[in-house]
Amino acid sequence: MKVAFLGLGVMGYPMAGHLAAKGHDVCVYNRTTAKAEKWIKQHGGSFRETPATAAAEADFVFCCVGNDDDVRSVTTGHDGAFGTMKPGTVFIDHTTASANLAQELFAAAKERGFEFLDAPVSGGQAGAENGVLTVMVGGEQATFDRTRPLIDCFARAAMLMGDAGAGQLTKMVNQICIAGLVQGLSEGLAFAVNAGLDGMKVFDVISKGAAGSWQMENRHATMLKNEFEFGFAVDWMRKDLGLCMEEAERNGSDLPVTTIVDGYYAEVQAAGGNRYDTSSLVTRLHRKDLD
Repeated sequence: MKVAFLGLGVMGYPMAGHLAAKGHDVCVYNRTTAKAEKWIKQHGGSFRETPATAAAEADFVFCCVGNDDDVRSVTTGHDGAFGTMKPGTVFIDHTTASANLAQELFAAAKERGFEFLDAPVSGGQAGAENGVLTVMVGGEQATFDRTRPLIDCFARAAMLMGDAGAGQLTKMVNQICIAGLVQGLSEGLAFAVNAGLDGMKVFDVISKGAAGSWQMENRHATMLKNEFEFGFAVDWMRKDLGLCMEEAERNGSDLPVTTIVDGYYAEVQAAGGNRYDTSSLVTRLHRKDLD
């Protein structure tokens, strides 16, 4: 297939690479041209200097950028992809953005004669690099079925969750759950150290039981070492939790724990941890090993 990929950040760069590795003809766009040139040297394919020119000949256009404004910029903005996409093309947005934006762009795509899927991902940079992301999709069944073989190039699981916006809403559930898990893991780790236990032994054993989680299995060791350069940044988590809380206001949900943890992440930011990974919540807590 002829594929365009817009956005070569820590997620988009390897995701586009997997599409190229599977034999698709990939044309990339990135705001920083040097990043696109580096990708071309590594994976082949081609690059264009605007989303519009990258998308003009594509059968499928993938996108993974930062936030709602970034998505609007590469779709309906000046030199955006929606201005040149052919009828019948599918636009797949892997950005974690608002459900309202997904619904807006779905309608805009339909008016122009092509299709749109909101398809945020979970699995982090490692999941993108290893091609084992989980993809939560909103849109129409027929469009998802057409697109699924390409999504499978970088995903181990993909599911259609409902109409436009349902993928983004599902990602919000994901982030709400992660926020509480990481705070609980941070408190447990600090408690174990302060109690004089061997933290590695504690978490090695309890990760095999009912307390186990992906966060525990993959982050306990680096948290004990006070290392926080291994995953999703605090800045991006706060952006995502902001989306969750905005949506909760609309649908009448109570998010007491999420609201508290968002405040804790604000404290990590204020202390200079903007680019730390989300497990850096533990830095707020007293640990005797760091006295």
